[in-house]
Amino acid sequence: MGDTVGVNLWGHASPLEITVDEMLVVARAVRRGVSRALVSADLPFGPVQEGPAEAVRAAIRFVKEAGADLVKVDGAADHLDAVEAITRAGIPVFAQFGITPQTALRHGVEYSSTPSAADRVPPELTGEMVATARRLEEAGAVLLNFTNSGPVAGAAVAEAATVPVLGGFGGGPWLDGRMRMAHAAIGYAASGLDEDPPAAYVNVARTTLDVLTRYVDDVRGARPLPGGR
Repeated sequence: MGDTVGVNLWGHASPLEITVDEMLVVARAVRRGVSRALVSADLPFGPVQEGPAEAVRAAIRFVKEAGADLVKVDGAADHLDAVEAITRAGIPVFAQFGITPQTALRHGVEYSSTPSAADRVPPELTGEMVATARRLEEAGAVLLNFTNSGPVAGAAVAEAATVPVLGGFGGGPWLDGRMRMAHAAIGYAASGLDEDPPAAYVNVARTTLDVLTRYVDDVRGARPLPGGR
């Protein structure tokens, strides 16, 4: 469960605005809705940046109050002390690194919320990314989220790491696994109405708009609705 739920559910302007308490509400709902899935919860912006002690307190809340199986630390390479502290507390850490909004400028890459091939880690940074992955493992991370990895650096990190390397944004078959938000995969967002070609398996946004348009037309035209209503 990612902190983008702050935008998609809570209506925040940015994922940075979501609070621990808001994330906990969603994490509890996810926990109730699954029977076998591994539940991961993002630590929102704030606790990790405040220091290891605050990061541990937040992580413990996600485990005790929401039943999370592990917590995800964004920009983990800059907060190895938090990764180590959470691990010492007995809580598994899913560590994110790579090209993120926080690190793009540092690496000379323009970050985009809709990544393209141009946003991938440049091949010349492969050695740095492999070293970062190893540091995160040494700090205790049990999973790695390599953002915008690309086929060169991504493949090298996946081969070098001894823990699974997954990818969401900018991932690919060169990693051990990939993640995608379900609503993005089905084209649920209104932005899907204007995508050509579509960036999802189906365009639920278009279907929803068509259905609601027909419904409004039937009501205004005093026609029977499906089911005889």
